[in-house]
Amino acid sequence: MRKPRMMPIAITVVISAAALFGGWMLYKQVAVASPLTDAVVNVPGVAKADKPVIEQDKVSVSVELSDEASLKDVYTSVTEQGKALAGKRKLDIVIQDEEDALLNAIWQEAMFDIAQAMETKTYSDIPKTMERVASGHDGVETVTDMDGTNVYVTIKNAEGAKYIVLPRTPNQMGVWPNA
Repeated sequence: MRKPRMMPIAITVVISAAALFGGWMLYKQVAVASPLTDAVVNVPGVAKADKPVIEQDKVSVSVELSDEASLKDVYTSVTEQGKALAGKRKLDIVIQDEEDALLNAIWQEAMFDIAQAMETKTYSDIPKTMERVASGHDGVETVTDMDGTNVYVTIKNAEGAKYIVLPRTPNQMGVWPNA
């Protein structure tokens, strides 16, 4: 019986592994990452988008917004365009903002009332709370929006902006017991 030669076997294994993993990396770059980056950069209001991080079960996209951007519009557009490219993976959108002590303090001051409004589903209290908290600070502007899935809060001043996306759980229609 012939003894197998180890060198040709090792070379074959290395070449096969390189082709397999290289193909996977090329697929991730060409079929998902590059088109997703191009789609996100073309969304109105996006100033900069980092290369997406693709994992087995999720795709993370980090974006920086321009000064006149609407958080809700950008988030909705990126979600719509990203879903087609991400496939079955969860799309995670990270909005970059620079740390600002005043904006963080305003958010900390409003957080309890916002959490209570989210828990009790009294979403109309959120804009009132943000206006009340921001009114004590000169040059601070707040914008709140909502859609079927999220509540969007933007706090801006001359130095920067803070963007918060709060997941919303809408009321579910059910069967009434006395119907």
